Amino acid sequence: MNTLLASLSSFHGFREIVRLVFLPFCLFLWQPLLYAQADYVWHQPSRNSSESMPCGGGDVGMNVWVEDGDILFYLSRSGSFDENNTLLKQGRFRLRLSPNPLKDCTDFKQTLHLKDGCVSIAGGGVKVNLWADVYKPVVHVEVSSGRALALHSFYENWRTEDRGMTKTEAQQCSYKWILPKDCLTTKDSVRADHASITFYHRNPEHTVFDFAVEQQGLQAVRTELYNPIRNLTFGGRMTGDFIYSGIHQGNYMDTPYTAWEYISRRSSRNHFLQITLHAGQEEPELWESRLKQTMERVNRRQDKSVSQKWWNAYWERSFIRLPDNVRTVQTNDTLSIAYAKAFRNYTLFRYMLGCNAHSAWPTKFNGGLFTFDPRSVDGKIPFTPDFRRWGGGTHTAQNQRLVYWAMLKNGDSDLMKPQFDYYLRILPVAEARSRIYWGHSGGCFAEQIENFGLPNPAEYGNKRPPYFDPGVEYNAWLEYEWDTVLEFCLMILETGSYAGADVTPYFPLIESALTFFDEHYRFLARHRGRRELDGEGKLVLFPGSACETYKMAYNASSTVAALRSVLQKYGRKDDMLQRIPGIPLHTIDGKEMIAPARLWERVNNTETPQLYPVFPWRIYGVGKEGLEIARNTYLHDVDACKFRSHIGWKQDNIWAACLGLTEEAERLTLMKLADGPYRFPAFWGPGYDWSPDHNWGGSGMIGLQEMLLQEADGKLLLLPAWDRRRDVHFRLHAPGKTVVELELKGGEVTRLSVTPREREKDIVLFTR
Repeated sequence: MNTLLASLSSFHGFREIVRLVFLPFCLFLWQPLLYAQADYVWHQPSRNSSESMPCGGGDVGMNVWVEDGDILFYLSRSGSFDENNTLLKQGRFRLRLSPNPLKDCTDFKQTLHLKDGCVSIAGGGVKVNLWADVYKPVVHVEVSSGRALALHSFYENWRTEDRGMTKTEAQQCSYKWILPKDCLTTKDSVRADHASITFYHRNPEHTVFDFAVEQQGLQAVRTELYNPIRNLTFGGRMTGDFIYSGIHQGNYMDTPYTAWEYISRRSSRNHFLQITLHAGQEEPELWESRLKQTMERVNRRQDKSVSQKWWNAYWERSFIRLPDNVRTVQTNDTLSIAYAKAFRNYTLFRYMLGCNAHSAWPTKFNGGLFTFDPRSVDGKIPFTPDFRRWGGGTHTAQNQRLVYWAMLKNGDSDLMKPQFDYYLRILPVAEARSRIYWGHSGGCFAEQIENFGLPNPAEYGNKRPPYFDPGVEYNAWLEYEWDTVLEFCLMILETGSYAGADVTPYFPLIESALTFFDEHYRFLARHRGRRELDGEGKLVLFPGSACETYKMAYNASSTVAALRSVLQKYGRKDDMLQRIPGIPLHTIDGKEMIAPARLWERVNNTETPQLYPVFPWRIYGVGKEGLEIARNTYLHDVDACKFRSHIGWKQDNIWAACLGLTEEAERLTLMKLADGPYRFPAFWGPGYDWSPDHNWGGSGMIGLQEMLLQEADGKLLLLPAWDRRRDVHFRLHAPGKTVVELELKGGEVTRLSVTPREREKDIVLFTR
């Protein structure tokens, strides 16, 4: 232990581990730990929304907290994009009991019940349960008390008037720094009836989609392009056994709001509240009709049972935790405490991902469904609760991928469908871009891409020279970065391998994404010279981009590895595979390592694409050829060392694990999965993006998984980057519809099972 601690202390980030992870435990002799299906509990109310607890299901998320005796929650639903592509919240809800047992109670308890996917609040003889239906967009609130109480229910909305944005605030939408004059977030419609309140946002005919089409010279095919936000109507209705009481004005943190109050018809020991949501590109009358249809299908008791069964099964798919009989950890065993917190936070983050399991839209990397008032993230940002950096309808592929890779080993392939379907929906747009701009086939997918498939307008650029290629973003970071779609193509193929899923509906996407690189780089070569391939008959991948970092790259290692890996896994374009060049290598100080590219013009960011052949492309790694080359790259490449970090989307912890660098993987992964800066420990960030930072959590999950289980050439590598002194119990998935469960306790493997049993012959157990 002392040797390992001395090794860790030599690294810059050790002080952060001590401050954030170890010191808080010095006040206690023993620290109870959280298991995969255990409750997560608070015993004090919160001060504001940044101290909220996530709750959700299906495609609905709530931030739940108790403040000054009131129960509050923000309500979000995936896909609620306004005319500017801000991801709007449905509103804020406030519940107040009278007389109020939560005001100053001494037995307060707020609990996230992971097993059942709900949040309860108790104290002063009352219990309030909040849960979202997994299969319908419906939220339920259940109140039970030992004495009769009145319930005051408030719907609070801050979009009651058309509202302008500043350029800084425009980071929440697709315009960002090219915000047009007089751009507005249009007001919501709110109708307070005697016994219900209906609220919705209605997008106009003309939206940011039309701005992007005109900006990018695609007016001739406007009607052929996918447009999911035109005339989109989204919102819902709150119902209960209550009557309308009146309107109030207020201000929460930085935002004025209007509140519509409803009071229960009578004091009672039990109250029930329901919020039903609906979204569709339809007129308000049709929207309301379909909302009513959803309401008519609600059977609260039956729906609750079905939703709980889904969550129960979700936790049985996989887990990483301490062995069942390890109840406590002594505070002088600081690394065991850090691991216990990492396991807990891994589990809490997986819960957050499960709240968007049945969505039509991917989980957003920059906060998902659980953003809160922005001043708590950045004190200089006094904007509304709808604010988040890097947009609501903008898909940043380098960040999104880290939210999704971990789902393979978790056995959560169903959660990956929204991400895959997103790309499939915008495939015709990507193909139209190639056809119109360059006259060849294949789909061109940008890195910063909108929910309607076009490059983000701000990143595309408003001040473009007339001679500049119309298919390329006029942006120093994003120009020629087209290969990130290939990660999702590989994810799709791996889903077929891990889960045995039928992925053939996605083959047109994979085929088109690969074809683009073959067609486009031969097209560019023909415009430069007589030959379309190099002297060895290989594609000349220039100009290209090694992530956002090595620009104007020639044969970027990340792109070469991407094409090679996807083509090999796809197995249907052998002729193209023969045209892919080799991964560029170079020797520095006598050490052979992976080069970022064969050549490059400049360094523009702090990513490390020379390690992408390790992850996500898995060409190098433990149990594979060239391990020393890849380790040299990690340990000795000057930029790789300079860029190293655990923050945000950094993935050094993943590479260290994939390369079997146990102490490095441990150091970085424990920093990744240490408690975030907010009350709920899996609310990380803002990192480079926003809070809660979901690509921070995703990269932490991936790194922990890779420490425990890897696959190489059909072999199952168990504990390839794990310190055998650390107790662990995990169940994870592997290719071939395989599930591995292992328990390590006191340095000994006390349980090992593999399903199906014929995969037992493929096990390689690391004994370090």
